[in-house]
Amino acid sequence: MRSERRLRRLVVDGTTTGETTAYLWSVRHRHRTDGPCQEVLALTREGTTATVHLVFRGGEGRLVPDGFLHSGAVALGGHAALNLHEPGVVRAFVDEAVRRGLLTGAAELDGWELFPAVAAARAADG
Repeated sequence: MRSERRLRRLVVDGTTTGETTAYLWSVRHRHRTDGPCQEVLALTREGTTATVHLVFRGGEGRLVPDGFLHSGAVALGGHAALNLHEPGVVRAFVDEAVRRGLLTGAAELDGWELFPAVAAARAADG
């Protein structure tokens, strides 16, 4: 059985710079007494202590695990769905966050803002 809090390592080869970067990542579920459940993808560039948390809050048309979806599942209504436990999905989030300059320091960000671009990239990958 997989531990949701276990750190996994993702190595990313830079296509323009030729350098290799590694990220440590994990997925976890958070319950809130003051709001909806959340699925959180934590990304830390190896060699740093700054972690970026991509937070997916459940709500109207925004689905996170709630007893019906499996751990790591995030979906927008009946349209796109992604599994945050898949390395390819994490890689797509890393690529999009890097493209937007979001992985430069510690932060808690709304993962839904990246979701459409990542879902489109994953669909294009086939």
